[in-house]
Amino acid sequence: MTTYSVDTFHSSINFSIKHMMITKINGTFDSFSAHIEADDIETFTNAFIRFELDVASVNTRDTSRDQHLISADFFYTDRFPKIIFIQKSIEGTNNSFKLHGDLTIKNITRPSTFDVIYTGHVKNPWDDDTYGFTCTTIINRKDFGLTYNAALEAGGLLIDELVTINVELQLNILK
Repeated sequence: MTTYSVDTFHSSINFSIKHMMITKINGTFDSFSAHIEADDIETFTNAFIRFELDVASVNTRDTSRDQHLISADFFYTDRFPKIIFIQKSIEGTNNSFKLHGDLTIKNITRPSTFDVIYTGHVKNPWDDDTYGFTCTTIINRKDFGLTYNAALEAGGLLIDELVTINVELQLNILK
């Protein structure tokens, strides 16, 4: 079994959500860690995957919105400082996989499936093996107790229920 480290300078955990029914707000979690092991990372043979995000690191490029997101109205980071994903199973071949696992937000755990595309393997300039992956899922924020919203005067709601999560990963063999 080989252990892999996430190159956090070349990886990201991003999200987007429809705002006022007409645009999307994009954000990231700037601080995260992962524990990833596999016999063969390119095929996820005997893999174990666990991610932890520091919720207070949410960044939407608007300080007041970020402060609102970490408040009790949303993530309530004083009580729930981490978002955790733990892989349960993986299926697929030919560089395309379904990563099934448990996603925990605000101490609420729900099954979640990421569509994963293996984007390749290269040797970096320091002669390290580097592997790339793109991972995407859509969750309903209300399933995790993220229920804050406001009605719009013209009808509809301020914030959509569906959140798209996109993870871009560069992995290296842990030395």
